[in-house]
Amino acid sequence: MTALRLSRIALVATVALFFSLVGLGNVVDYGSNFAFVQHVLTMDTTFRAPALMGRAITDPTLHHAAYVLIIAWEILTALLLWFGAARLWAARAAPRRAYLAARGPAILGLTAGFLLYGAGFIAIGGEWFAMWQSPTWNGQRAAAIFLLLIGVALLHLCGPEEEE
Repeated sequence: MTALRLSRIALVATVALFFSLVGLGNVVDYGSNFAFVQHVLTMDTTFRAPALMGRAITDPTLHHAAYVLIIAWEILTALLLWFGAARLWAARAAPRRAYLAARGPAILGLTAGFLLYGAGFIAIGGEWFAMWQSPTWNGQRAAAIFLLLIGVALLHLCGPEEEE
C-alpha cells in the first residue's frame, strides 16, 4: 500500500461525504434549496430580457420534478463514490492491474458529480436559465468550487500508477 493510493482513497471518500451531506440536506430540508431551483427555473430575478424569458419554466410540478432529479443524482453519486472508495480500499495492497480495475465505480461517481455541477449548474442553470444574471439566486461560484474539488479528485484518481 502506498501513500498515493491512500491519498486517492481519501479524496474519493471526501467527495462521497460531500455528496452524502448535500443529498441528505436536500431531503431533510427540502424547502431551502427548492426555493433556489424554483427561482432559477422561473428566471424571476434575472434581467428578464424578452429574448430569454421564453426559456423560463413556471410550472411548480416541473420545479419539483427537477429538484427530485437533482436530489436523486446527488444520492446516486454518493452511493457510487462510497462503493468506489470501498473497492479502492479493498484493493489498496493489490497488484497494479487489480487496483486500476477497482477504480471504475469511483471514476463513474466523480464523473457523475462533475456532470451535475458542470452541465447542470454551470451550463443549464447558469447559461440556459441565465442564473448568472441573478444577484440572489446565483449558484455559479459554489458550483465552481465543487467542480474544483471533484475535478482534482478525478484527475488524481486517474493519474498514473507507479510500476511495481
